[in-house]
Amino acid sequence: MVGGGTWLGSTRDGRIAFLTNFRELDSLPHPKTRGDLTLRFLQSNKSPQEFAEEVLKEAHLYNGFNLILADICNSTMIYVFNRPTCDQVSLTRVTPGIHVLTNGTLDAPWPKAERLRHNFEELIDQHSENEFPIKEMVEKLMTDTTKDEESMLPGIHPPARELPLTSIFVEANFPMGHYGTRSSSAVFVKSNKEVSFYEKYLDQEKWKDRMVTYHINDK
Repeated sequence: MVGGGTWLGSTRDGRIAFLTNFRELDSLPHPKTRGDLTLRFLQSNKSPQEFAEEVLKEAHLYNGFNLILADICNSTMIYVFNRPTCDQVSLTRVTPGIHVLTNGTLDAPWPKAERLRHNFEELIDQHSENEFPIKEMVEKLMTDTTKDEESMLPGIHPPARELPLTSIFVEANFPMGHYGTRSSSAVFVKSNKEVSFYEKYLDQEKWKDRMVTYHINDK
């Protein structure tokens, strides 16, 4: 709302973009808003690869982020990360399969990421021959309040701050105030190019939900 961007978006021509913050100790004093990256991709005509290469040129102007850029029509998905170390890459093509993205790098084996992967695989197995229940997926997978043992914390921040963040669904009270999950979303794309977007969100202390369905336009 402050920066005018979004964490997740899709278009009727088959483009999808989403991002998460990368957890780090330091932040820039005057960073560019990360939510603008998703909008710019969705509004552009560039391929995921072309846009990702453009982002890398200015990646140092943003706080840490993980950015996924996808073109469903061309079966292309690119991952962009702006805090690489010597053994990581800044840009990579996402391979077919199940991937989990938290506030670490793509597929980082954080315990809550592994819980989510396991539960998602179970849900797929249960409905492999049936219509996939998008609402049930959000309800079952994204409301998990299981927390890690303190010994499993990554140690980026003090335990009192990190522990409440180890659950998939976050609800915590910090000195700065109440903090937690305010929305859970799912995007489901069928082989016939029908897209369903479902969101469960908090609005003035009440949980609401909504569903949007559309078909991808042929290019």
